[in-house]
Amino acid sequence: MGGKCITRQLFILFILVCFLQTLEFCVGQVYDIDDSTGVGRQFDGIGGISGGGATSKLLVNYPMKQRDEILDYLFKPNFGASLHIFKVEIGGDSQSTEGCEASHMHEAWDENYHRGYEWWMLTEAKKRNPNIKIYALPWAFPGWVGNGTRNPYTYPNLTATYVLKWVQGAKKYYSVDVDYIGIWNERPYSTTYVKILRKTLDMNGFTHIKIVAADSLWSVANDILKDPAFAAVVDYIGVHYPGTVTTDKALETKKPLWSSEDYSTFNDNVGAGCWARILNQNYVNGFMTSTISWNLVASYYPHLPFANDGLMTADEPWSGHYEVSSPIWVTAHTTQFTEIGWTYLKHGAGVGKLYGGGSFVTLQSPDKKEMTLIIETMSHDHSECIRPALPPYTVKPQNATFKLQGSFKTVTVLNLWVTKLGFNGQPSTLFKQVGSVNVQNGSFTLFLEVDSLYTVTTSSAGQKGVYPAPPASQPFPLPYKEDFESYNESAEPYDIVQQVGTFEILYVYGHSGHRKVLKQSVLQQPCDWCGGGNNTKPNALVGSSEWTDLSVRADVQVPLVNATDGVFIAARVDRGGCETFAAKGIFFWLFPTDSFGNAKVFLTMDLARAILLGSGKYNMARTGNWNSLRLDIVGKAVKAFVDGHQVLSLMAPDKLPANGFAALGTDTFGIGYFDNFVVEAPQDTVLKYQVKHA
Repeated sequence: MGGKCITRQLFILFILVCFLQTLEFCVGQVYDIDDSTGVGRQFDGIGGISGGGATSKLLVNYPMKQRDEILDYLFKPNFGASLHIFKVEIGGDSQSTEGCEASHMHEAWDENYHRGYEWWMLTEAKKRNPNIKIYALPWAFPGWVGNGTRNPYTYPNLTATYVLKWVQGAKKYYSVDVDYIGIWNERPYSTTYVKILRKTLDMNGFTHIKIVAADSLWSVANDILKDPAFAAVVDYIGVHYPGTVTTDKALETKKPLWSSEDYSTFNDNVGAGCWARILNQNYVNGFMTSTISWNLVASYYPHLPFANDGLMTADEPWSGHYEVSSPIWVTAHTTQFTEIGWTYLKHGAGVGKLYGGGSFVTLQSPDKKEMTLIIETMSHDHSECIRPALPPYTVKPQNATFKLQGSFKTVTVLNLWVTKLGFNGQPSTLFKQVGSVNVQNGSFTLFLEVDSLYTVTTSSAGQKGVYPAPPASQPFPLPYKEDFESYNESAEPYDIVQQVGTFEILYVYGHSGHRKVLKQSVLQQPCDWCGGGNNTKPNALVGSSEWTDLSVRADVQVPLVNATDGVFIAARVDRGGCETFAAKGIFFWLFPTDSFGNAKVFLTMDLARAILLGSGKYNMARTGNWNSLRLDIVGKAVKAFVDGHQVLSLMAPDKLPANGFAALGTDTFGIGYFDNFVVEAPQDTVLKYQVKHA
């Protein structure tokens, strides 16, 4: 009797819990998947951004085997992230987050479609997926476009022609068709310019290219609503970091809405949770039909801003090491089972929020034969993006029952893929096919764990691609030596990461034994993206932010025509990116003079030349001549040499950065030449460095 009473009491308690939970825990909340009353918006795809600041800079220098593997994880259909859209920066000769991407036209009279690596990236993406869509956007513009105003809209016809040239170059030299074009990343737009850009594209046979405006805020919708001519030339509204919400005005335009830059978060499991949540909720909450990640792959020096913010990380070409991070597999949950042109179902009929927290979206193929349901249950603390702030909410384990109606009421079996993100030492399950789901009487029920992602689909196309483990991580090797002889003209040296200006290979003749040299090519201040103004000096970094005692040397020349005022080499440079103008370190400057004067030499503790440590003269450095510079730092002891002659020696102050990159650059925009660039440990610290990194 006692046992029966206990059993009865437990049963009553179970029924009571079910009643309090609105039966959710017992039988699951029921959600309809039904296209019989129509569908929602067209799905425009998931993408990633290469650029927005030299984010793929180091990738091109990887050993071919690992480089191809990385590209497969990003672009190969039904293998990894399998992206639908590839967004690239139209280089503008100006710092745009991690570095500076070279323009195809430094000046109005200059055209070169072999600079930089975005052309190579475009062809590699297309090689793997010929159907991938290409989206191009300027972050900055060369100074000549603004004719000294630093405003690309001052002469809108000129700017439109400049962008047209890039589009034509992609087609002519790489057989790449551009599908979408943007205006000016996260900067003011001009309705007049956008109209002229549309006309310019149309007149040159590019009527198929769609315009995305304005890669910033939802406020562009206001101009679309009040200016019919502007509305007619804008095909998509693209915004950045919308926090999954839109505005009434944006919806009123009836335009497709895109989160044209999003994520920007560390690619750990919290970053994967962020990405999983916004891929669903950008549509659930904001009706956004495309989401594009900044960035595609974190292939830039780790000490630069936003390290490891890509969908995966590949920042060691010298070792071949890379990391396939969890956001790759979060992406696959959507991209491997959908295509651009599929359609979201309606809210309340396949799209919505889960009763216990989380969200779900359902997409169907144009012929209504295929269906994919993606469910996410990401908790607040495990899915915060870097921006914007995420309001509080809760998620709990739950049963969810999905009832198939309309085109899918006869489906009996679905494939199931699962990701479970692990935290606090718990292992993760990433993009695992766990069998099939049987549909009974038109319904199926899933138990949904917290911090999980589920894809339930009619498609059998999914695959978790895998390659052997890449080589182990290694520090950037010393010594570093570069004579630039192995590069084609106009190429960028692989590991020298330009922060401002463009440093590219040039053949020179009659230069005292110098054949191929590194040339700073930008002659005037660009229409900047980052700012920094007149304090921004052309410069490029190399190596490791952990380097301490160093000997840096280079042959330098300031030419007679279109020249910079002076050149420098540096060590222990503590920063790059949009803060490069405020960089600290030890900078050794040489300002040549005419054939009758003395050159000036300086040691400063900052790139802006505001913190002077020492100065002097040298009577053999002449404009048009080659000279050899050397900078040695051991502890706080600093020595500087020109042509083997010591010209400065001092003890740096305590606030000198203890470690940092090596660098080279010019004092002003204008031509400066560099050759035989070497970074090595001073003789009395070679052993210490080798022991430290053994």
